[in-house]
Amino acid sequence: MFLYRRTGGRLGHTVPGLGPILLLDHVGARSGVKRTAPLIYVEDGTDLVLVGSKGGFPKHPAWFHNLEANPETTVQIKGERRPVRARAARPEERDRIWAKAVEVYPGYRTYQARAGREIPLVVLEPR
Repeated sequence: MFLYRRTGGRLGHTVPGLGPILLLDHVGARSGVKRTAPLIYVEDGTDLVLVGSKGGFPKHPAWFHNLEANPETTVQIKGERRPVRARAARPEERDRIWAKAVEVYPGYRTYQARAGREIPLVVLEPR
């Protein structure tokens, strides 16, 4: 994360074998501690989408719970910081967005198969 921020995303925005990476700022739901997570993202019009796969583990990632509690946040893509509001993908958009996510990073299929839960999709809308 340090290099991503320091280089304006020149280092860290793209990683071989993964999709594009952003830095998500989020505040701990219980602790109130500000954290940053590097995550693969998917572009969907003006929205960005995050996949709460946690590598296929049975529980949602901590950042997902943090965004549920504190949906107003910021992301950094390359050198640009953007204010966003997080929400869960609606049922009627989920299949379309999931297909885009798997196109960006095919490993999500494997994660879904072993997760034992529906992997959440988080839409980050500009604010």
